[in-house]
Amino acid sequence: MAPTMSTDSKTAATAAEAGPADTDKRRQILDGAREVFLASGFDGASMGAIAKAAGVSKGTLYVYFESKESLFEALTIEEKRSLAENICRLDHDDPDIAAVLRRLGTSLMEAMVRPDHIASVRMVIGAAEKFPRFGRAFYEAGPLLGRTRLRAYLDAQVAAGRLRAMDSDLAARHFFDLCAATTMRRLLFAVGDPPTEAETTYWVAEAVRVFLAAYGPEGR
Repeated sequence: MAPTMSTDSKTAATAAEAGPADTDKRRQILDGAREVFLASGFDGASMGAIAKAAGVSKGTLYVYFESKESLFEALTIEEKRSLAENICRLDHDDPDIAAVLRRLGTSLMEAMVRPDHIASVRMVIGAAEKFPRFGRAFYEAGPLLGRTRLRAYLDAQVAAGRLRAMDSDLAARHFFDLCAATTMRRLLFAVGDPPTEAETTYWVAEAVRVFLAAYGPEGR
């Protein structure tokens, strides 16, 4: 049976299908919401504060989003999906796997360590216990989408004989974890500073080296 769409998801979908003026207004609201959520966290944010930051009335705000929860979910999905789509633009016909993975790993690292991204991850984790759908939305729009795109690229390289046969979903997980392991968990706990450009370059190069040692073509 096909999954049903939640009321909150329907609200977001309806707004997304609106005309240009409505789309601009929705964008205005999401920008204001992002500002308030990052400053106050999910629990500390209010629809009144979001309306003020967005420059709209509370009545207008409720036309687009029926609750703070639906607004937070829509913002989470849009931001994570946009990030994943921008990072994981992979050319299946590009035979230079090492270069493709280096570009992917560098883009991933640069996005992950931004203070606003770290704050967003912490906020979703904090709210997910009470609202599990926030965690699911974050995961499906971001990590799962990115992994799906990398898996498709890896499958294409296996078919072309450039990589050995593999569990491509697990391999995609391995690559992302190799890139994230040196930094993400540390920054989530506010330990130390973001990596320098030289550190990012080195860590990504090592992630690519280890990945290709495990999954490169046989006999090379």
